[in-house]
Amino acid sequence: MSAKYDVVIVGGGIAGLSLASALAGKCSVALVEAEQSLGYHTSARSARQLIPSYGPPVVQELTMRTLELIGIREGTRPEPVLSPRRFMLIGDEEAVQQQSSGFMHRISHAEALKLCPALKPESFSAAGLDSGSFACNASLLLEDHREWAVEGGVDIITGARVHSAQRLGSGWELGAGQEGIQAAVVVNAAGAWADEFAVLSGVEKLGLQPYRRTAAIVDVEHPLPQGCPMVAAADESFYFRRDGEQVLISPSEHEPSGPEDAQPHPGDVEALTARLNTLTTLGIRGVSRAWTGLRTEAADGIPVVGFDAEAPGFFWLAGQGGYGFQTSSGIAELAAELILAGQGAGSAAGGSTAAGPASRTAEALAATRWSIRR
Repeated sequence: MSAKYDVVIVGGGIAGLSLASALAGKCSVALVEAEQSLGYHTSARSARQLIPSYGPPVVQELTMRTLELIGIREGTRPEPVLSPRRFMLIGDEEAVQQQSSGFMHRISHAEALKLCPALKPESFSAAGLDSGSFACNASLLLEDHREWAVEGGVDIITGARVHSAQRLGSGWELGAGQEGIQAAVVVNAAGAWADEFAVLSGVEKLGLQPYRRTAAIVDVEHPLPQGCPMVAAADESFYFRRDGEQVLISPSEHEPSGPEDAQPHPGDVEALTARLNTLTTLGIRGVSRAWTGLRTEAADGIPVVGFDAEAPGFFWLAGQGGYGFQTSSGIAELAAELILAGQGAGSAAGGSTAAGPASRTAEALAATRWSIRR
């Protein structure tokens, strides 16, 4: 016999866990994850930086709301999720100008060198600084959402890959591992597998594309000083930041991929270390570990959030691209509001929508993509 819920969330990364946390105690929820552990894929391979100046305007607005929501709960944790860490763009005048936003201000060449003395003066000519950026303890944030969800009655089922999904009467029936689950609303938070799960469910896919992003922790002869901002090339060819006495580096590649447990390509990290050794005085001398994650994007770069227009009760929560953690709480708040209001779902837990911050952000998103149209 299948267990019955108001909502079943497919995917246990930051998107699915954030939504489970937001819905906890407001309706009956199950979250199913194919892997044995939560946050195994992209969520475990994040750069761990929340940058208000990063992304299109809608993403920036969601980032600010996420920072606000995380901040509200900071006092309840044994250690903070967020800690200030500035973000600096470097490059030529044109590239920095194109990438700068209202949250970033221009700084002089001399100021940039003072903030990051590892940069060689000839390696850039212009810089911008986002002083409202934060380092994010991603593991702690994931665990916080998990605990909040469980305390609110959410059933979390791991090691349960969804192998069947079909519309059944006024709801959905899923087979996940050995479990049978019925729900009024099914949430597609499957990350790089979101389109695959849609096809499995008999829903038209949206053309979401996963892209590779590699990073590595490297040993250096000259560690970055405390307070050094995260540094990124305005042409999106690399970034690096302090990681204790080591340094995290990334080639910032944007290479299409299929949904998979991605691994670094041979030579990619080595090529970046050689380049950074010409642009900086870090003196990279070895790779401690390296990994590759997948960031999944829609064609317009805007996260996909809302009920499918042609599949009642099928809710998309995907396409966060490189903005997953920094938009997570804001998107979860908005998604929960839509689901509880029952727009397009018919029988999810029900409830009214107050005209609070979530509603105002929903209005802003409506101009781009809020419900999923064909």
